[in-house]
Order: sequence, then C-alpha cells, then structure tokens
Amino acid sequence: DKSGGVRLFDEFWNGCSGKHGEHRVIEIYPKSLIYECGPLCKCPPACYLRVTQRGIRFKLEIFKTESRGWGVRSLSSIPSGSFICEYVGELLEDKEAERRTGNDEYLFDIGNKYDNTLAEGMSKLMPGMEKEKEEEDGGDGGDTTGFTVDAAKKGNIGRFINHSCSPNLYAQNVLYDHEDKRIPHVMLFAMDNIPPLQELTYHYNYMIDQVRHVNGNIKKKICYCGSFECTGRLY
Repeated sequence: DKSGGVRLFDEFWNGCSGKHGEHRVIEIYPKSLIYECGPLCKCPPACYLRVTQRGIRFKLEIFKTESRGWGVRSLSSIPSGSFICEYVGELLEDKEAERRTGNDEYLFDIGNKYDNTLAEGMSKLMPGMEKEKEEEDGGDGGDTTGFTVDAAKKGNIGRFINHSCSPNLYAQNVLYDHEDKRIPHVMLFAMDNIPPLQELTYHYNYMIDQVRHVNGNIKKKICYCGSFECTGRLY
C-alpha cells in the first residue's frame, strides 16, 4: 500500500497467512467482533492480524468546520478498509455514564452481545485461552455489566470525528489484549476510498427521541452533516 495505510483482513489463517502467503481483503462492513493476534500469539508485530495495534498510519489533521466545530480529515488519500484510529476515552460503567449529562455526543456505548464463533476459533489457535476465560468468569457465565467510553474530557483524535448520516467510516469492535467482550476496543475504519482533505465521519447511531434528560424529558439535537440522507436530527 503506497499510502502507508493498513487494511482490515477477514479471517484467521494458520501461521497468520493463507496458502502461498496471500491475504484476502474483506467486503467493507462491520462485524460484531473481530479478534486480532494477541500476546499469546507468536507472530511478529508486522503480522496482518495486528492491524489496529500498529497505530495511526495516516497524517490526520484537526480542522475547524463551517457549522460543526472541530472535525478531522486526512492529508493523504485513504483506501477503503483502512484502519483510521481508536476511539479513546474514560471507561465507565453504564450507570455512571447515565449520570453524566451535557456531552452525549462523546459517549460511546460498548456491549457484550456477540457471536462466539470467532472466540471458539481463537481457542484452537491459542490453547489455554478458554480455560483462562472460564476462570475469569468464575464459572457463572460472567458479569453482565455494560460499559461506555466517555471522550468528553479525555481522549485522542477520535473524539473530534463528527457524525454524518452518510459516513465514510464505520466503528468496529476489536479484541487482542484481553478476552472480556464487554470492553472491546472501538476502532474506526474507512468505509469508502477517501480523497485527501475530505472530512472523516461516522454514524453515531443515536435513535431519534431515545436520548433523555435526567428528568425523563426527550433531548433533541439538530444534525448539521449536510448530506442528502440527513435526517435533520442527531437525536
């Protein structure tokens, strides 16, 4: 990849490569959960299954938009499927997140309802992982506490990426350094080929009339994304 970016690949191979060493690129859409090679894997740091662990690979710029405050864009072109950055912030239990009001746009809910197919596959690649997971859960199915990432006061460049009803990025849950599916890393990937200086956006996935004040009244916020598919409201 001449741009220096890294693309997301779709499956785990024995030894982290396919027959004859080929690597196949997926159709670009988010999966419920993706496992990357972790500390128990003996592959090198350059392994194709350590995409997000290599960090930001594009020259990203924070700039002032016309109507939505700060935004983020790339100084170079970004191929579809490329990793952009992680959404970083304070990790809160859902109950604590619900008590924090005024910065709903910075709250990113992360959950634990995932297909276990990939986890079962990784257990075969990394013997002992399943036993460790059972010990962590205490044999009772594990804790069901929900978590939220709050980037209002602490975060990285991901906190400046705006919402759009027609986004060019998507959020993907990724695990590599632990096996707790309640707290995956939230990674942002390119949904399309993105030209230089085009604003980077993803869909915040708010449901209209579902965000409420602490008193129970419905909160409303106008959407200024300007796309042809704009719903007119962020929530």
